Amino acid sequence: MSALQSASAKGQPAAAGPYDVVVVGAGFAGMYMLHRLRQQGLSARVYEQGGDVGGTWYWNRYPGARCDVESMQYSYSFDEELQQQWEWSERYAPQPEILKYANHVADRFNLRSDIQLNTRVDRAEFDESTNSWSVTTSDGKTVTARYVVLATGCLSNAKMPDIKGLSDFKGRVYHTGHWPHEEIDFTGQRVGVIGTGSSGIQSVPVIAEQASHLTVFQRTANFSIPARNAALTAEERDSFRANYPEIRRIAREEMRNGIVQEVPDRGALDDGENERRERFEARWSKGGLTFMGVYNNLAFDQAANDTAADFVRDKIAEIVKDPQTAKLLQPNDHPIGSKRICIDTDYFATFNRPNVTLVDIKSDPITEILPHAVRTSAKEIEVDALVLATGFDAMTGSVAKIDIRGRNGQTLNQKWAEGPRTYLGLMSAGFPNLFIITGPGSPSVLSNMIVSIEQHVEWIADCIAHMRDRDLVAIEASRDAEDRWVAHVNEVAHTTLYPQANSWYMGANIPGKPQIFMPYIGGVGLYRQICNDVAAKGYEGFAMTAAEPMQRAAS
Repeated sequence: MSALQSASAKGQPAAAGPYDVVVVGAGFAGMYMLHRLRQQGLSARVYEQGGDVGGTWYWNRYPGARCDVESMQYSYSFDEELQQQWEWSERYAPQPEILKYANHVADRFNLRSDIQLNTRVDRAEFDESTNSWSVTTSDGKTVTARYVVLATGCLSNAKMPDIKGLSDFKGRVYHTGHWPHEEIDFTGQRVGVIGTGSSGIQSVPVIAEQASHLTVFQRTANFSIPARNAALTAEERDSFRANYPEIRRIAREEMRNGIVQEVPDRGALDDGENERRERFEARWSKGGLTFMGVYNNLAFDQAANDTAADFVRDKIAEIVKDPQTAKLLQPNDHPIGSKRICIDTDYFATFNRPNVTLVDIKSDPITEILPHAVRTSAKEIEVDALVLATGFDAMTGSVAKIDIRGRNGQTLNQKWAEGPRTYLGLMSAGFPNLFIITGPGSPSVLSNMIVSIEQHVEWIADCIAHMRDRDLVAIEASRDAEDRWVAHVNEVAHTTLYPQANSWYMGANIPGKPQIFMPYIGGVGLYRQICNDVAAKGYEGFAMTAAEPMQRAAS
C-alpha cells in the first residue's frame, strides 16, 4: 500500500484513486493539463462544475458573445494536426464555435473519461504527514492526490450586483456570465441591461434588434474599438497554417500580449498630428485589440495615451448623433487601454436607434428594482426583463470559493485577505503541491489566454516530471521568492498607466476586495524567459522535499 493509499483509508473513502493529480476545471487550461499529464503516464481526475467542457465558453452564452482575440491565434498550438485541420469560420470566433472546438478537443483526445462534470470542488486540504492533498467534492466524496492544479479560470465567477429589490423582480433576470442554454428571444419586450463592460458592449446591439425598447444603465463609459469581424477566407486560413510555426514562436517570445501584430517603431508624439491621425485611422479601420499597438508608448506615457483616447472619443462623437448621449459614452476617467479595451460590432451606433435609451447611473443611480421596473433617483423605467452584464470576481473569485487549507491549517483566503500573493503566479507559499494556471502574478488576462495557458501547463507538467525523476514529494514557493515576485509585479505595473483605472485588474469591481494590480504586465515573452530560467536553475525560489526511505519503498 502506498503512502497516498494509506492516507485515503484514514478519512472518507475515495471515489477512486488515489490520483497523481486532481485538476479543478475543464476549460482550455484543464483539458490541456489532463492531456499533458496523461502523456507522462500520470493518473489524473478533472472536476468541472459545469455540465460540459469549455469553461468560460460554456457559461458565457449571451447574445453576441465572441472572443476578442482572432480565432486563428486563439487556438491550441500543441497538436499540429489539430491546428491544420480545424476550420475557423470567422475572424473572431463566436461563442458557439469556440464551445464546439472545446468539445472537439475533448473528443479528439478522449479526455472525457477522466473528467467528472456537474461536480464542484468544495475543499482541498494538505496533509503534511503524507505530502498529499485530500479533495472533497460537491457529491460528498473525497479523493487524495499528490498534486492539485487549479484551472478554475480568470473570468468564471459571475458577479451578481447588490441592488435592493432585485430578488422581487417579476420578469426574467439573466446574467451574461451565467446565460441559459436555450435560445432567449427578447422580441416585443422592454429590456434593461445593467453594465457596459465587454459583455454589455457585445450584447447590447443584438438585444436592441429584438427588444421593443432597450434601456442601457451605464455607470462607467468604456473605450471600444470596432471588431471589423468577417468570414475567414480559405486563403487567410491557409496563410496562417503555412506560417504557424513562426506565428506561434513570435506570439510566445516577442509579443507582450501573445498576439502577433505589427510592432511599432515609435511613440505617439514622434509623429505630427496629421500623420498620427492617419495611423489611428488605419488601425480603427482594421479593427481589433491591436489598436493599442499603433505606438509603443500608449501604456506608459500619459500625453501619448491622451492622443489615442481623444481619437476614440472623437470617433464616438462622430458616430452617435445625439450630443448628450455621445458625451455620456465618451470615457473620461481612465487612460485608454488601462481597462481591457473592448471590441464591438456597431455598439455606439446602436444608441442612434429610436428604441434605445442610455441612463447614466453615475449621476442618476439605481436605487431599487421594483417588481416591473428599475427605479433610479430621478425616475422609474418599466422593464419586462433584466440583463446583468456586471462582470466577474476576476482572477481570484473562483479560487476563493474553494476552502483550500495548506500548512498548519491556514486557508488560502486568509493568506490572500490583503490581496493575492504568488510566486510567478504559479504557486503560493504555504501551499505545497498546489499549482495555479494563469493565476494572479502571471500575464494571464493581459494576454492571449491560450498562449499563457499552454506555457503554464507545460511548465507545471515539466516540474512534476522533474519531481518524479528525483523522488521528490513536495514543492513549495519560498516566502522570500514570493515577496520578491509580488514586489516586482507591483513595480512593473506602476511603470505603466494601468493602476490609474478602477478596473477588475485591480479588483475594483468587487466591494471590499483589496486594490492590488493582479496580472503581470511585463509581457508573455519576458515572463516565459523568467519561468524557464527558474526551472533551469533547479527551480530557484522553490523548496523541494525528498521522499522518506520508507515512502520510496512503499510507492
